[in-house]
Amino acid sequence: MKTIFCLAEHRRNELRGITFEMLGKAQELAEKLEAEVFAVLLGHKVSEFADQLSNHADAVLMVDDERLAGFSQLVYQKILAQLIHSHNPVLTLIGHTAFGMDLAPSLAIAAGLPLTTDCIDLQISNGRLFAVRQMYGGKVNAQISFKGANQYLATVRQGVFQTRQKQSKGKIVNLPPPQEVDSKGKKFISYVEAEIGDVDISQANIVVAVGRGIKKKESLPVVQELADSLRGVLACSRPVVDSEWLPKDRQVGQSGKTVKPKLYLAVGISGAFQHVMGMRGSEMVIAINKDGNAPIFNIADYGIVDDLFKVVPALSAKIKEINK
Repeated sequence: MKTIFCLAEHRRNELRGITFEMLGKAQELAEKLEAEVFAVLLGHKVSEFADQLSNHADAVLMVDDERLAGFSQLVYQKILAQLIHSHNPVLTLIGHTAFGMDLAPSLAIAAGLPLTTDCIDLQISNGRLFAVRQMYGGKVNAQISFKGANQYLATVRQGVFQTRQKQSKGKIVNLPPPQEVDSKGKKFISYVEAEIGDVDISQANIVVAVGRGIKKKESLPVVQELADSLRGVLACSRPVVDSEWLPKDRQVGQSGKTVKPKLYLAVGISGAFQHVMGMRGSEMVIAINKDGNAPIFNIADYGIVDDLFKVVPALSAKIKEINK
């Protein structure tokens, strides 16, 4: 039976969200290909991860070894190339992250696989696999056909696919590591995390984002009050960062952070495609903009066409009244 591989990405004792997003897309593709979905898990003391992954895959192929305690591109490449050779998956998915971008190109060469990177969609048409990538700074979505082959490799962008759970748990298969997994002079030492501000907008359930419609920095407290009343965080579009009204770590968009909150409230944001790329995975989008033709309304679940300086204070007052 055909199989689809998804490489589980984990860091600092936590599975990354991109792993479950890939598995969700893989399940969708597997239904069309009549294939099974295999999560590939490499690491040390990762049995708990294997149990989590079994809720999203038909099988979890786990290689647990102390020499895999930290990510090493050379070691992962060797093990994955062997697994691809022995299991012949029709497609292998890796997250388009720093982890994946380090690994995928060399793995494609080692395993002899056609590679497409930074995919925002994968489609099956007439039995053929196609990828969708953005071009010209995100202005165009291009459908890419792979070179004819029996197996393919793709990296997928974070925050574009929905997670799905299976009705029954998949099996967990423990595989022995290769006898030789030395990284030939390259080894993992430690993680060095970039400094973040006092708020991580990518983890928030409620995001209130403000755009150039706020007009000036002195008006930010109006929107901050709404965010506080909703127990959410304040974020922004790029023009607000460019004007130095909010720090870079509050920016949502292609050149900022990707967010997937339960509620995304866009205040005075026109909805340029660069911004939309960072928030289109939100469960619900509400837009407030006085321009009824603003692109943000094309993706909003609910929209208010009015002056934000009239609407936002009224919303804040009503929410505070409800929360009493």
